Amino acid sequence: MAKGIKTGGRQAGTPNKSTADLREAAQQFTADALQTLVDVMKDDAQPAAARISAATAILDRGHGKPQMHTETTISNVNAPTKIELVAFEGNYLKRLQASVLSEAE
Repeated sequence: MAKGIKTGGRQAGTPNKSTADLREAAQQFTADALQTLVDVMKDDAQPAAARISAATAILDRGHGKPQMHTETTISNVNAPTKIELVAFEGNYLKRLQASVLSEAE
């Protein structure tokens, strides 16, 4: 295979036949699987963790998984960037080397 160039396999957007077959076979059991989750969720004899897990699975499939929202706060907008730090380090090392060489003379 040429470096960086895809030369074989499925074309983009072509579904994987084995995955499609498996998905189709599994979808035959969707109603039974959902009923099993409901049964576990409603069964007081089941451990709380199992009931919560079943309820979460039902909610995720019925309404989608909840989105995570994150908030970022920048406390020091004047902090140097990584590029500035690398440039500073390079300049510092050059000055240090020049200083050491001038002392050696």
